[in-house]
Amino acid sequence: MALNYIWIFFFVIAFVIGLIKLIFFGDTEIFRIMAEGTFDSAKSSVMDIALPLVGIMSLWLGIMRIGEKAGAVNFLSRIVGPFFNRLFPEVPKNHPAVGQMMLNFSANLLGLDNAATPLGLKAMKGLQELNEDKDTASNAQIMFLVLHASGLTILPIAIIAQRAIFHSKDPTDIFIPCIIATYAATLAGLIVVSIKQKINLFDKVVLSWLIGVTGAIGLLIWSFRYLNHAQISAFSGVFSNLIYLGIPVLFILGGLRKKINVFDAFVEGAKEGFEVSVKIIPYLVGLLVAVSLFRTSGALTYLGYGFTWIFSHFNIDTRFTNVLPVAFLRPLSGSGARALMLDNLKIYGPDSFLGHMSSILYGTADTTFYIVALYFGAVNIKKTRYAIPAMLIADFFGIVTAILVTYLFFG
Repeated sequence: MALNYIWIFFFVIAFVIGLIKLIFFGDTEIFRIMAEGTFDSAKSSVMDIALPLVGIMSLWLGIMRIGEKAGAVNFLSRIVGPFFNRLFPEVPKNHPAVGQMMLNFSANLLGLDNAATPLGLKAMKGLQELNEDKDTASNAQIMFLVLHASGLTILPIAIIAQRAIFHSKDPTDIFIPCIIATYAATLAGLIVVSIKQKINLFDKVVLSWLIGVTGAIGLLIWSFRYLNHAQISAFSGVFSNLIYLGIPVLFILGGLRKKINVFDAFVEGAKEGFEVSVKIIPYLVGLLVAVSLFRTSGALTYLGYGFTWIFSHFNIDTRFTNVLPVAFLRPLSGSGARALMLDNLKIYGPDSFLGHMSSILYGTADTTFYIVALYFGAVNIKKTRYAIPAMLIADFFGIVTAILVTYLFFG
């Protein structure tokens, strides 16, 4: 239901802003620009997202099927079971969806977007099998999607690479701020959904896992202090690619050990990739066209002006408002937010205060509405309940933290 109202909101607000620009400012080009934006978004939804996703989905769903038959997914389920059983009480112990979710979270942590998406869709499909009301998102699906969309990562490789392209003297210096900001977003999302679902976060198992994860992230940050920036960048790239290729190899070796037909298992899983990719096209087209209208109408620009005006009355530094459109656009459009970030890196310089803040804001959250369309669309969920508000709250805390840590590290 929330997605329905948001979709209507984007269309109506964009149209109203377009009328205001036409009538009061004589902007005769605004509706042409908005119309062209809808054509481009509809095309890119299919050509740039859905169709390329077929290959990635086929590859990783095939790998996942090998992992399932080899017992790797069940093995992961047993390891994280005590923790996930508290966060996902509706999911039976040692259910394959537990291991699938763990693989998805692990891929996100390492910045492996190409692997994370098909792994996450597989997990969502597993959770849908347990869902009694097939049209409505279950508690487990909402918890999973909020944690997924919070964007927790320990290796922001893409952002580091883009900063290096713009000749940053220190492209990896956003490493620690990104970890802190994404972790804040993840904790906020976890707390919000746990309160709504009455999950006890003070349970000793949950608390010990949260303390353990926090400690592990802290240890990683502390250990990286002893590496120079070139070593950090090299480690990030090598380690991520090693994991990306290591997972399929381990699954294949496990399949050989179990004496299964590895290639047949791969083909069996890969067939699902095409089916899922086709199924999500209507959801992607509908939502991304609405997002395009909202963006091309200038609504985000006016939102930025509004925040600048508000904060200017509190006698505080308002430099951060210049790059807030990156944060506003990030939940709506990953490519749009990336374009704004790159533009800011070009205008202000990658090592400037605003260049650093643009990089960290981009790395803080994920494309919330794209994720909703993709994951819920893949399993035909029409009633998202409180998933979108919870995801946006997580985004908000991540954005606030990103701004604060930018001032702390680079202000």
